[in-house]
Amino acid sequence: MKALSIAATGMMAQQTNVDVISNNIANANTTGFKASRAAFQDLIYQSMQREGALTSEAGSTRPVGVDIGMGVQTAGTVRLNTQGGMVATENQLNVAIDGRGYFSVLMPDGNQAFTRDGSFQLSAEGEIVTMQGYRVDPGLVVPPNTTSVEINEQGVVMAYVENDPIPVELGQLSLTTFVNEPGMRPVGNNFLLATEASGEAQVVTPGAPGTGLLRQGYLEASNVNVIQQITDLISAQRAYEMNSKSIETADQMLSAANQIR
Repeated sequence: MKALSIAATGMMAQQTNVDVISNNIANANTTGFKASRAAFQDLIYQSMQREGALTSEAGSTRPVGVDIGMGVQTAGTVRLNTQGGMVATENQLNVAIDGRGYFSVLMPDGNQAFTRDGSFQLSAEGEIVTMQGYRVDPGLVVPPNTTSVEINEQGVVMAYVENDPIPVELGQLSLTTFVNEPGMRPVGNNFLLATEASGEAQVVTPGAPGTGLLRQGYLEASNVNVIQQITDLISAQRAYEMNSKSIETADQMLSAANQIR
């Protein structure tokens, strides 16, 4: 009887499903967070009787076979890169991406990471950095005595210094896009890394075709639909219970078979 091992794979799959859903719910208020879903696929099949096999000397064939599946396995976790809502913060260093693209961040080890979290701050040297203090490429520095900073939709950063009515252009924030965004690897702290699956990073100007615009004074909220996640959680729980019931039933059947004299 294969039911024991088959149901066990189902329980492990649903445990993974619950883990993914729990992470989504936990990050419902995380800036720029993208929900994920667990994707599953069936395991190899054992063919007891082949489709198309001869059933008589007259040439008749079997229309269907007898194929017993070995269970289920997790194929991957797919990140859903839909747009999150815009939350007004009135902070001039908060920037949301409205559309495709990521901010590029220089990590302490010299590598680049990418994020949708635009809750930027100023370092002690006036450099625009992330909440962790990592420099936002291309490394813009706000002059001392700056009274306000303006960032337009195309990422051009301008600073009004003291009482000068003419702003100083500091540079331009760029965005990075990837052919396969779900192929990026999450590493925590709202950061993603490029991988072979994601393709090479393409640096573009905000507002370019197929690229989002920047919204100063806003942050992108998580795209987690809490109601849908709770519904999925209940469904995963029921599937887990049914697999558990299958194991219990298979055990009872084996026990009955063992008691036959």
